[in-house]
Amino acid sequence: MKKYYASITEHNRDLGFPEPEHPLFSIVHVKSKKPDGLLSCKEDCTVTTEFYTISIKKIIAGEIFYGRTKYDCQNGTMIFTSPGQEISTKGVKVASEGRALIIHKDYMRGFSIQEQIKKYHFFNYALHEALHLSPSEEKQIKSLFDAIEREYHNNQDEFTKELILDLISALLRYANRYYHRQFLARKEAKGGIQERFKRELAIRLNQEPSYDLNIPSIEDIASTLNVTPRYLSDALKAETGKTAKEWIHIELLEVAKDLLLSSDATISEVAYTLGFEYPNYFARLFKKKVGVTPTQYRNQIH
Repeated sequence: MKKYYASITEHNRDLGFPEPEHPLFSIVHVKSKKPDGLLSCKEDCTVTTEFYTISIKKIIAGEIFYGRTKYDCQNGTMIFTSPGQEISTKGVKVASEGRALIIHKDYMRGFSIQEQIKKYHFFNYALHEALHLSPSEEKQIKSLFDAIEREYHNNQDEFTKELILDLISALLRYANRYYHRQFLARKEAKGGIQERFKRELAIRLNQEPSYDLNIPSIEDIASTLNVTPRYLSDALKAETGKTAKEWIHIELLEVAKDLLLSSDATISEVAYTLGFEYPNYFARLFKKKVGVTPTQYRNQIH
């Protein structure tokens, strides 16, 4: 089954969830009644929606794909999706229970969270970059889901939406905090993404300089590392305080210094050799990062 949903009501009905109490917002909390304690998708499906979703589940079987990327599940997993993203499932089984917030873009319109949610890059991560919670983190997240659920099922009044959005905002701040922890935990466990990133960047920069050289692409390096560009930059920022773009500029300028001192090439020639389309941009970047212009640097050292 492949479907596009603009309506939460239709989405919930087709997937076997309760109909929403608000046309633009729904909270789903399903528990298994089977002897084996498992929940199963009604059928394999590919879904695209106009909603944000925030879910927490323990997937023990099956596969989920985000675009073409397979999602490797673990217990206590949070998944974030944004409007327009294609999610595919195959033979998915969830242990005990599954919970999800389904939020239409229009539900947030006019509230501060409308802009805040766009700043959380994890809505654009691939599913294999999902957030894996520790037991204490899972307890905190579930307590916020509980609070949202209580408000959702309460007699809705003029304060309901604002209270729900405030709780969702708090949940997102906690998720952001836990992602930062996950970046650092994976650095300790696997040596960190910085080492792999710098290795891939070095491969690209160690090519013989030529006019055909292109500035290394964050997208290209991220693809080689099997992560999304957003995840790569966020992980590097957490580990080193610098984004992928900043690291690329640092390494490019190191190569630029070598070229300035080892040849008689003009500043424009150096810029083109490094892949800069506009020499003036290269000169401004050099001055900003090094403190002097390329010409001043060459003259000082010589």
